[in-house]
Amino acid sequence: MSKILIIHTGGTIGMTKTPEGYKPDGTYFKDAVFHMDSLKAEKMPEWDFLELDPLLDSSRMGLKEWNRIGRLIADHYTSYDGFVILHGTDTMAYSASALSFMLKGLKKPVILTGSQIPLCEVRSDGRDNLITSMLIAGEGRVKEVCIYFGGLLLRGNRASKYSATGMQAFESPNYPILAKAGIYVQYNESAFLKERDEDFEFVAFKDVPIGMIKIFPGFRFELFESLLTEKLKGIVVETFGSGNIPDDNGVLIPMLRKAKEKGVIFVVCSQCPQATVDMDAYEAGSALKKAGALSGRDMTSEAAVAKLYYLFSVCEDAERIKEAMEQDLRGEMSVN
Repeated sequence: MSKILIIHTGGTIGMTKTPEGYKPDGTYFKDAVFHMDSLKAEKMPEWDFLELDPLLDSSRMGLKEWNRIGRLIADHYTSYDGFVILHGTDTMAYSASALSFMLKGLKKPVILTGSQIPLCEVRSDGRDNLITSMLIAGEGRVKEVCIYFGGLLLRGNRASKYSATGMQAFESPNYPILAKAGIYVQYNESAFLKERDEDFEFVAFKDVPIGMIKIFPGFRFELFESLLTEKLKGIVVETFGSGNIPDDNGVLIPMLRKAKEKGVIFVVCSQCPQATVDMDAYEAGSALKKAGALSGRDMTSEAAVAKLYYLFSVCEDAERIKEAMEQDLRGEMSVN
């Protein structure tokens, strides 16, 4: 029988109602989990429960927490067959993307899940999300970082939060789902991450200054010039369509060249959930490429940010980082 480690980080699933609104309540949640009859059923894997202190609303999760979760998985890697991470939905896709890069050579399932309605409420979706995540982790067929939510299993670094109120809160707009849970769990094995011949290794992220900007009509690039050229090491820019930018009155391109000289990595992603950045398609985008911007292709912005953190944590050479940013490392982008 397989053995799973549940890691509770916080989020809606473990919250209870207070006069100030829902807040994480580890005492209530741990007791509720240990008294769930479904988790004691014969078909369930064996499991242990580990809880972070403090428990956090996922809006407060960041680099420190990513490293902590990744380290916990690494420390317990040989003792368990899979891991289920209970996490808030707001930043779940960021954490899943970060873990996909941190856990190099991963050969076990790491499933992030949570709920839209707390477990303390009658209609909570947390029960099914938790139970199904544990069954999938216990089967061990998918050996990568995933998000399970609302009946769908998605690659973690391909997922984005889609709905704040729907039970299917996440989507994978540029990559097929890995599994769908109905009466049975139907796996899409052709979409699984191909196993690579490399040993498992945990790579902690360095606290590198990385930013993200969303372009809008009338965006004034000059207001961000000092930020782009002096403070940041990498930046993800969400442009229109397949990588287009508005008329910048001749400000952006010289700014990008200056940033390039300082070793700043400039990655272009799309605001469209279903899109592939192609800076050669339009004149408005080709100027970015000529100035040294990199194509994020069909990566989510969450994956692009995590990938920058990872590459700056393992390499100091800007040219090597740029080369790796446009290569598929963990199934985060399509390269053909």
